[in-house]
Amino acid sequence: MRLDDFEADELLSEGDDKNSTPDQHAKIEKLTGEAAKKNHISGMYKDWFLDYASYVILERAVPHLDDGLKPVQRRILHAMKRLDDGRYNKVANIIGYTMQYHPHGDASIGDALVQLGQKDLLIDTQGNWGNILTGDGAAAPRYIEARLSKFALDVVFNPKTTEWMLSYDGRNQEPVTLPVKFPLLLAQGVEGIAVGLASKILPHNFNELIDASISYLKGKDFELYPDFPTGGLADCSKYNDGLRGGSVRVRAKIQKVDRKTLAITEIPYGKTTTSLIDSILKANDKGKIKIKKIDDNTAENVEILIHLHPDVNPDMTIDALYAFTDCEMSISTNACVIYEDKPRFMGIKDILRASVNRTKDLLTMELNIRLRELEEDWHFSSLEKIFFEERIYRELEKDTETWEMVLEAIERGFDPYRKLFRREITREDVVKLTEKPVRKISKFDIKKADEHIKAVEAEIEQVKHHLAHIVDYTINYYQNIKKKYGKGRERKTELRSFDTIEATKVVVANEKLYVNRAEGFVGTSLKKDEYVCECSDIDDIIVILKNGKYYIRKVQDKDFFGKDIMYVGVYTRNDKRTIYNVVYRDGLNGNIMMKRCAITGTTRDKEYDITKGTPGSQILWLSVNPNGETEVLKVYLKPRPRLRNLIIELDFGQLAVKGRNSQGNIFTRYAIHKIVLKEKITSTVEGVKVWYDPEVMRLNLEGQGELIDEFMPGEKILIVNPDGSYFLANTDYSLRFDEQPLIIEKYDQNKVYSVVYYDGSQKYYYLKRFSFESTEKILPFIPEGDGSKLVSINADIYPCLKITFGGKHANREPEEIDVDAFIAVKGQRAKGKRITTLTVKKVEFIEPLEKEKSAFANNKENESDNDPEENENDNTSEQMSLGL
Repeated sequence: MRLDDFEADELLSEGDDKNSTPDQHAKIEKLTGEAAKKNHISGMYKDWFLDYASYVILERAVPHLDDGLKPVQRRILHAMKRLDDGRYNKVANIIGYTMQYHPHGDASIGDALVQLGQKDLLIDTQGNWGNILTGDGAAAPRYIEARLSKFALDVVFNPKTTEWMLSYDGRNQEPVTLPVKFPLLLAQGVEGIAVGLASKILPHNFNELIDASISYLKGKDFELYPDFPTGGLADCSKYNDGLRGGSVRVRAKIQKVDRKTLAITEIPYGKTTTSLIDSILKANDKGKIKIKKIDDNTAENVEILIHLHPDVNPDMTIDALYAFTDCEMSISTNACVIYEDKPRFMGIKDILRASVNRTKDLLTMELNIRLRELEEDWHFSSLEKIFFEERIYRELEKDTETWEMVLEAIERGFDPYRKLFRREITREDVVKLTEKPVRKISKFDIKKADEHIKAVEAEIEQVKHHLAHIVDYTINYYQNIKKKYGKGRERKTELRSFDTIEATKVVVANEKLYVNRAEGFVGTSLKKDEYVCECSDIDDIIVILKNGKYYIRKVQDKDFFGKDIMYVGVYTRNDKRTIYNVVYRDGLNGNIMMKRCAITGTTRDKEYDITKGTPGSQILWLSVNPNGETEVLKVYLKPRPRLRNLIIELDFGQLAVKGRNSQGNIFTRYAIHKIVLKEKITSTVEGVKVWYDPEVMRLNLEGQGELIDEFMPGEKILIVNPDGSYFLANTDYSLRFDEQPLIIEKYDQNKVYSVVYYDGSQKYYYLKRFSFESTEKILPFIPEGDGSKLVSINADIYPCLKITFGGKHANREPEEIDVDAFIAVKGQRAKGKRITTLTVKKVEFIEPLEKEKSAFANNKENESDNDPEENENDNTSEQMSLGL
């Protein structure tokens, strides 16, 4: 376009304004001549974008509220219904047939059809349709086949209740929306991006949707949360009913096979095993996690094995996988649908209510249609019965001049019976009667006609009853759908509350920290200088200088802090257990001060001072104690006149722990020659209080859940699992559990436990008493395999066991056993003693006994356990003594 063309276009745009001047129009004519008489392009710009945006929103990307389908999905299902003959059709053929209705080509149809098929709800597939777990694509359309599922045929189609419109080229008819009688939109989920608008509705569980629909019809409240076909774990605490701003955190299901192997058995929604493994390898390359290798054994089910190095903690690795890889994802929600030809944002509950209301309306419509059909059937059957029974058909045999007169004669023949009918007898009814074959007169069975009329009348009453009780009818409809199709559609995604994982606590120490104390440099690249410790590239470090200044900064390759560095270490934010013991001189010639403090509540890259801040101050002694340990120092003073005692002791245990800004106490006013450590004393701070949060099945130190106990350094936590295994854990990291433990408490090596278990190989119940051995390995304390199972565990001093008999011994009175007298305390590897040979219905511990410890019981506790298998003869004799 020439320059004057641009100017003309600008003037044309201005000419659209009603206030444009005649001079502007004159200039337009001069510049463009005939061009000014053409359509103004600027006017088209005003409408085209809005038209395009509206088209994409309404006709491509956003589902309709009525049937939960995008246009391409609706057209695919309509085409498949037109093709349906009960057999499979080639997908290529379905795509071609759908193109009669869909204007956007075969690629979009094929992709949408494959996605529908992978949801395993509306389409019955045959062939390689890809794998949502691995991300493998489907085979070419010419190789795979599909047909409508029985569920789709039952709930999606009904031409009598469908509203129709012309297809894009006017050659065919297609449904405006399909009469879907099920919350299909919520069951399948949807994701679509339009122009300036997006929709993301997560899939929900089939059976839970039906239960919620029934609850709504009964006037009860309900809750709905997503359920993903890939399984995994989901935290829906911020779901926000699926509206904008809501989100769902999803996690892979990771299990500990052993201390060297982790297994991912379910993956987050929207991820594949390939993309998940890539994210794990990427995190490993960056040093965020430390793994040995990965094996992908995924076939029908997900199985990704992560092999760890022997020195790697599996629980910490699981946390790191959630923190640094796609094993944990956050999915944002944005429930947008088309309602009354406009996009509308609706919550999941409102969408379900709208679906249920529409289902009720469609069922009402179907019942009304059926009622009209039955009434027409009753009307014509009654008409036909009277026509033959009262021999009105003989008017056909008479010699009448015209056909019109015959019809009038037949109409007059029905005059005595018109009051019996529910509507007027029309000429069309009479004509229809005369069209019956003559041979039907001889074969007409009055009795059979009466039975048919009675059956129609009974069905009419039934339909009217359904219409009068449409809510109950709709509930029954949903119940039948659940009964017919709900099996095998149980929830796959486990709903859990997730804990917040702090990346700095779980990241692998992938760097080494070095210091050059004289020059004042600290970093990970100073490999020729003094080694400090291992750290990660996201850690903070604390550096304390001899003059009392200290800094908290993020670890760098090389960072300058100041000369004369006294201490460098990894800094843990809000750590109240790490105590700094300090002796410093206040100024050049000031008092010698002593203090104990914790350094918390700091800001990164800010300068702090552990002294009063007096110029010339200097730290004389500094120790950093992770568990609040103290020490006794021997302090040598410089000799001076009349100073007799030149050696004094400083016991930090006598000082209270204060804040980092405290000035400390005066230790001495005399100059110090040197300080020597006399004695290191164990921790003086309180033990670590450990809680167990059953919601997230994690240990924590933040006071969430149930308090287990207070633990001093070296004390262990006993965890007893429902499968009859146990292990001991430390409190220095957050332990995670795959299932709720039976017992989680402070470990006491002298505490005696009584255990009842069922031996699957012997088919008997056994009782044993023992104390748990100290181990960090997961060890069983009952026989493994063969159907053996833990029944109950008890820690009473004098437990009492109640046996309820069943089977052929059901009439026998329940029996109580004094456990302390029945069996001695032995090792955890002992098999124990068989409780009874009779058929047992139930074994349970009841209220413990109250008694003094007898000498006999003391002797039994001291018995040796040479043979782990109890002598069967001994068992029998003791059982007999108990009346067994």
